[in-house]
Amino acid sequence: MDNYAIAGNFSLLSKLMDIHGENSFKTKSYSVAAFTIEKLPVQLSGMPYDKIFSVKGIGDATGKKIIEQLETGELKTLNEYLAKTPEGILEMLAIKGLGPKKISVIWKELEIENMGELLYACNENRLLLYKGFGEKTQQNIKEAIEFFLSNKGSYLYAQMEKFATDMDEKVKTNFPGKEFFITGDFKRQIETLDKLEWVTTASADELLNYFLNHEYEPAGNENNVSGFKGKENVLLCFYHATEKNLYQKLFEKNCSEEFLTEWKNKFSFTGVIIYASEEEIFSKAGVNFIPTLLREKKEIIHKAQQNNLPKIIQPGDITSIIHSHSKWSDGVNTIEEMANTAIQKGLQYLVISDHSKSAFYANGLSEERIAAQQKEVDELNEKLYPFKIFKSIESDILNDGSLDYSNDVLNSFDLVIASVHSNLKMKEDKAMMRLMNAIENKFTSILGHMTGRLLLSRSGYLVDHKKIIDACALNNVVIELNAHPKRLDIDWRWIDYCLEKNVLISIDPDAHALKGFDDTRYGVLAAQKAGVTKENNLSSFSLDMFEEFVAEQKAKRN
Repeated sequence: MDNYAIAGNFSLLSKLMDIHGENSFKTKSYSVAAFTIEKLPVQLSGMPYDKIFSVKGIGDATGKKIIEQLETGELKTLNEYLAKTPEGILEMLAIKGLGPKKISVIWKELEIENMGELLYACNENRLLLYKGFGEKTQQNIKEAIEFFLSNKGSYLYAQMEKFATDMDEKVKTNFPGKEFFITGDFKRQIETLDKLEWVTTASADELLNYFLNHEYEPAGNENNVSGFKGKENVLLCFYHATEKNLYQKLFEKNCSEEFLTEWKNKFSFTGVIIYASEEEIFSKAGVNFIPTLLREKKEIIHKAQQNNLPKIIQPGDITSIIHSHSKWSDGVNTIEEMANTAIQKGLQYLVISDHSKSAFYANGLSEERIAAQQKEVDELNEKLYPFKIFKSIESDILNDGSLDYSNDVLNSFDLVIASVHSNLKMKEDKAMMRLMNAIENKFTSILGHMTGRLLLSRSGYLVDHKKIIDACALNNVVIELNAHPKRLDIDWRWIDYCLEKNVLISIDPDAHALKGFDDTRYGVLAAQKAGVTKENNLSSFSLDMFEEFVAEQKAKRN
């Protein structure tokens, strides 16, 4: 091993020991050793072992560890710390502005273990509640994480949307006379993407010449597919088609594997017909046109044959903001600012649902602060009439499934959103016990972000979706479709069962700032895939309908 490798091991060991809260004298001694070794004019590997101990800055313990590395190529103590440190914590060391002490706070106090969770915490202003994290520091960390994650090659739909539409316009503009249809996962509104895809009549040579001249590198070119990657680290795939098979190929790329297999089992392409559009493919099969975003499960084909396709929800069908956080907990805006923004957007009401007292990390509300907040809501409702603000809370589901206020306090709210925020690393039986107890609590109105997942960051705890949905149906509990692009939880793949059981969905932005209201749209895009209509969605209720819902929830408590 050369000096740089040995110094690197000591530097990493020092940082890991700091993160784990070890004795600062020890950690500093390894940091000093790393600095000393890196500056040495000669290689340690060429020195007699006894001379190593005479180097200034290298003590007995450090000297022995140098010899260990020279003889084995490893540092046992470092390996031990690496084994008990989550990989995501190690990745944080690469983020500018995050030293070991700050990482220790993030891990031990916020219980965050990877970049994605940390980014979400930044978006919710969680870091501001801890010493050493100011607004500027939080913003710098957020930007550094976004840059880090952009180099991994997988993205949220929301992250890719503008780039995809810009690139679509660019290729269409630069290849006049050639057809380009964006397709694949982006067209089907899948929540995470690892590539963007087009079906095109442009040739492979034409594309290669264009992208090479615009600082892109070829990637994955094979069998009538041209692939390219640029500085954005996004894989662009182009499927080559002729005028004759253009729409057949587009149709195939616009369907999930399950849908396409079922279609081919029911119908067949003759190989002779030249289709003028996708619509013609459906009409020749005698099937009502199925929008690309619905071409997932095979059952949708039967619905189309029976003229039973849903009139899916649209962004303009949203009438309210349900699940939002103000300055009273970890939001950045006042309730009045949030209400005025909702009014400007043409919405009819706002449900303010700050964090409960167990969420100490989010400045959760004590009983005394709840009373003060509710007084403010009453005053604002007089001032802003006919717009209405409803009193709610996002109550933590505790380890035993109970909510974290007394029944008297819970009864003071118009509705209660029950969510799990702590001890997320639990087995299915534990998760189910907590959720089922919360659902059966007569004060629970909405089950918040059912699995706790963060897309591309945290898979969420395992649950039996059908049992939960059945329990919500039995207890008149709404299931949230948390619209934050990193959550989209409940997963849209389970919503059709909710609809079958007449369980309402509530598309909620979980907004912690005014711009968070716009995330509702991503919840709508996910809901569309499940065939949700505005009638199935609580946040599409008119004010009168919502007041009836609140009355029903209050009656349930008695």
